[in-house]
Amino acid sequence: MKIIDFRVRPPARSFPSIDVYPRLGQQKSPNWGWYCTLPPSVQQRSMDAFMAENRAAGVTHAVIWGRASVVPGQSTPHEDVAAIAREHAPFFSAFGGVAFRGSIADSLAEVDGAASLGFKGITVEPGWAGAPDLYADDPKLYPIYQRAQERGLILAFTISARMGTDLSYTSPEPVDRVAGDFPRLKIVISHSFWPCVEHSCGLAFRRPNIHLLPDLYGWSMPGYTKWIDAANTFLSDRMIFGSAYPLMGTKDIVE
Repeated sequence: MKIIDFRVRPPARSFPSIDVYPRLGQQKSPNWGWYCTLPPSVQQRSMDAFMAENRAAGVTHAVIWGRASVVPGQSTPHEDVAAIAREHAPFFSAFGGVAFRGSIADSLAEVDGAASLGFKGITVEPGWAGAPDLYADDPKLYPIYQRAQERGLILAFTISARMGTDLSYTSPEPVDRVAGDFPRLKIVISHSFWPCVEHSCGLAFRRPNIHLLPDLYGWSMPGYTKWIDAANTFLSDRMIFGSAYPLMGTKDIVE
């Protein structure tokens, strides 16, 4: 059996500087329990250890998710993502981070840059990445989606209860509108709108271009068994496995 981990942020180049790394291991509250035990690769910021952990877990391929943010120091440049994928070829595929920072021309250049580097998709984090006022269907983001569709790129969102300034940003409804307006665009949602588990499945039922990636939220968070039911029935071809590493170790989530 081949296992593809569809979302990782490897411990190399600019990735350990984004906020997801420094905060790991600092929170002692029980609501961080789903992170499980930090693997050696996270503690050591070691790519060698990361690759060894993947081999031991039977993971044969992984997709790097780059990030673009308006906050200084919280982005992973396309060049870093490409270098990691190149240095460990053919283990990785790559997605490049794209954000709206006030200039749509710059955003479209990021999309084109991702395509020119051979990336398979782009990541957009509405309600996060320093832009908490943007919903997924914000008109400012639509040119990005249009260009991604034209370039044949996958569009990857990160949407869950930790996004945005209130829980309205967790709703699948904005993505429903995006999926309807761009029917040829393949869309993947990391965290899959948790806690809106049933609504996420309803969205995927309604829109055939939607793919759900519950990642660590599909591990033990309330409602996760609904995703299992969907994966075993009508969403067997659109439920994707991923760890959201470093938020969860490869070994733990594969098991």
